[in-house]
Order: sequence, then C-alpha cells, then structure tokens
Amino acid sequence: MKSLKELNPGEKAVIKSISGEGAVKRRLMDMGVTRGAEILVRKVAPLGDPIEVNIRGYELTLRKAEADNILVE
Repeated sequence: MKSLKELNPGEKAVIKSISGEGAVKRRLMDMGVTRGAEILVRKVAPLGDPIEVNIRGYELTLRKAEADNILVE
C-alpha cells in the first residue's frame, strides 16, 4: 500500500484505510473519503501542494499532509 500523495495525475486507486486521529480523520470521512471508495488524482500543483482528486463524483482538493493520511491500493 502507498499513500495518496504518492500517486501521479491520472492514476486511480481504492482507499484502504485512513490514518490520523480525532478531528483530522473525522473531517476526511465527512468529505466522503471512506474505505472502499475509488479515487482519481486529477491534478497536482507545481510544488506538489495541493492535490486535486475526484471522489464519489465531485472534485476535492487536499493538502499533502492530508493526502499522506490516506492509504490506497
């Protein structure tokens, strides 16, 4: 498994787990980032932060620190 921030634009993956604790994990789950969801990396900013993804039919922008908490396969 690897983290979401390691994926390149155009790559798809399935979320396997979300690390982190408390409010960070809850916030990600409230945005639809849940286990088993398919995620597509749309764009990565030139310096790598933020990352734009497509999940559950909508666009979501995540910071690298947040994307590092999302493990995909």
